[in-house]
Amino acid sequence: MGISIIGTGSYVPEKIMTNFDLEKIVNTNDEWIRTRTGITERRIAAPEQQVSDLGLEACRKALAMGDTRAEDVDLIVLSSTSPEYTFPSTACALQRKLGNTRGVCFDVQAACSGFIFSLETARSFMIANPALKRVLVVGSEKMSAVVDWTDRDTCVLFGDAASAALLASGDEFEDCFVGCKMGTDGAYLDRLLIPAGGSGMPATFDTVEQHLHFLKMDGQAIFRLAVCKMYECSKELMSEKGIAADAIDWMVPHQANIRIMNAAADRLGVPREKVFANVNLYGNTCAATIGLALDEMLQQNLLKKGQMILLTAVGGGLTWGSTLIRWPF
Repeated sequence: MGISIIGTGSYVPEKIMTNFDLEKIVNTNDEWIRTRTGITERRIAAPEQQVSDLGLEACRKALAMGDTRAEDVDLIVLSSTSPEYTFPSTACALQRKLGNTRGVCFDVQAACSGFIFSLETARSFMIANPALKRVLVVGSEKMSAVVDWTDRDTCVLFGDAASAALLASGDEFEDCFVGCKMGTDGAYLDRLLIPAGGSGMPATFDTVEQHLHFLKMDGQAIFRLAVCKMYECSKELMSEKGIAADAIDWMVPHQANIRIMNAAADRLGVPREKVFANVNLYGNTCAATIGLALDEMLQQNLLKKGQMILLTAVGGGLTWGSTLIRWPF
């Protein structure tokens, strides 16, 4: 039995917010944002659009590509840094909108590493339970709802988007997953988090007044950790699988900051022309970034059957992961 990706999908909201738009609401400028992050614009969801709505559109496209009906999906694994509720899972909201009743669904919380964690979770479930024939892996984010629009150091970085991958198992498929390595270190938990809103710090007048329900980040620390962990994790995985840097056809890193992406690639020895980047158009869409990149690469005819693809990400927690895929179609 093999497990393979048979479909991808993505969705970005219609509204575009440029760096020049941000100049009007916070003390920043286009040159500062571009030179430090590579971002020129990002997408912003409409007030009525929920995380599950964004995910729904991405899933529909992945299902269509994979010639699969929504009602035939056996498992939905969704990752989001901006879930609709503390509970139930956003995957449940997505399942209802898909019209699926047979599938099991749950959320994975690994922040920006969520797509990689979700891919590996789905693959592991499919190995353990061969009855799971069709599985949706989803990353969906409405980061515009959880960033502090008065904080110029963070609000310029993030955007809204969703992505999905449809996995299938069966004797007719060859395994496309070459290997995966993941890690966490809770010692860095306070470097990137939303402090309030959970049971540890329930909502009060003071938490709202102090903007503690919005994302807080130690930018310099996260920059250093992101480069280090993406490099180390990818290098260890490549060494274990006997994959040299010149065998990588595409490196698809988490789209947080072009300088982080390039620095990690340089340390790995992967040429920058093999590093796919769309951070300039969408900013950091957290758990959605890698799936969004893969879907755009397919649309641009950049992915070819048999290519070796390296996915890598770092997120709050601290979490990190790298996955090697032999592209299946």
